[in-house]
Amino acid sequence: MNTIFIKKCNRLVYFILAFLSVACAPSGRQNKNTMNNTKSNFVKGTYGYDVSFFAEKKIHTIELKDEQSKASLLIVPDYQGRVMTSSANGNEGSSFGWINYKLIESGKVSSQFNPYGGEERIWFGPEGGPFSIYFSKGKEQIYSNWVVPQQIDTKPFDIVSQAADSVSFHKEFAIVNASGTNMEIGVDRTIKLLTHAETESALGVAIEPSLNYVAYESDNSLMNNGQSAWTEKTGFLSIWLLSMFNPSEQGVVFIPFREGSEAELGKVVKDDYFGKVPTDRLLVRDGILFFKTDGKYRSKIGVSPQRSLPWCGSYDPKNHVLTLLWYSKPTEPAKYVNSQWGKQEDPLNGDAVNSYNDGPVEDGSVMGPFYEIESSSPAALLLPGEKITHKQRIFHITGEEAKLSVIIEKLFNIPVSAISEGFK
Repeated sequence: MNTIFIKKCNRLVYFILAFLSVACAPSGRQNKNTMNNTKSNFVKGTYGYDVSFFAEKKIHTIELKDEQSKASLLIVPDYQGRVMTSSANGNEGSSFGWINYKLIESGKVSSQFNPYGGEERIWFGPEGGPFSIYFSKGKEQIYSNWVVPQQIDTKPFDIVSQAADSVSFHKEFAIVNASGTNMEIGVDRTIKLLTHAETESALGVAIEPSLNYVAYESDNSLMNNGQSAWTEKTGFLSIWLLSMFNPSEQGVVFIPFREGSEAELGKVVKDDYFGKVPTDRLLVRDGILFFKTDGKYRSKIGVSPQRSLPWCGSYDPKNHVLTLLWYSKPTEPAKYVNSQWGKQEDPLNGDAVNSYNDGPVEDGSVMGPFYEIESSSPAALLLPGEKITHKQRIFHITGEEAKLSVIIEKLFNIPVSAISEGFK
């Protein structure tokens, strides 16, 4: 039997099993918008408010909850299995993800981009260059021609399986890059709420009982479902996870980096995406980048795979919220996609981790405000049938600053004061 026929048979079996898995899955916490259309009893900024908001807008959501710790996740399948927000204390707790209420309430759908928000969404790189999937062939790479593919903007992912603490999605589609290469893609995405034991194991440090936390992991795979290889001549993709959070007046993103000479490892940080970041917003000290994320100045930084380490995070001194992000960076050197718009000297010379601070654009308008931490997989230079996997974990921990400092010191060898007082 030829391989194409076998592949088609395998896919048919896969979807039959997926259907049976969903049909027989535990009921879990699934909001199918059967709630009464009543106004939320929770104030804006709480997780309970956001649960009610999506129910009132009749947008299907899935909740993963730990009844003991009150850790909660709110996921929207129609937004590509996006984690919209989370809470460390159930409905009454703060909602950590940034949500574009105004756009969602409008019901309008743009053919260019729909920034719904969410604290973890899956996209694919490269954004710019000869193999971009955000620009059509022959189009100048400027904003008016930039279009987010519908498959990662407005098209839903299919639910494959669901349990009380996890949910899995799958999607298959084709897309054409800026060089005219047709790419057949398969995507698997699983989101799992971490238990107390799994959270402590992942952190490598105990969580003091008085601290509240929520932690989860996403496991994302990208497959080449076509009959041609993804190469340096025809094009390639990468898994790109973007996390949008609510900013704070004193908020700071901190990104540890590998120290060493520029001759050996290259620049410490790329800081000129939207013009050079001012020195009062970006500090480099003791092997850590400190980036101000107050939502008041549009700026972005990136760290190369030669410099990047698998941990980074942010701290909000006002609300005592520590956010940590881990991603599955390979131990061996790997090539990463270059997402710079326009001509590129090297399409495989990109960043492994980025952070973005929102702020006013030229006309004074602001999309958010919000800030982002982003992680990427290496470039997916895949033969037909091959796949690449990228994992990410997000931890939100709240409580007394001295107890949060114990975690920071263990992971980054700095006290919390080094973050909270860095820009004073």
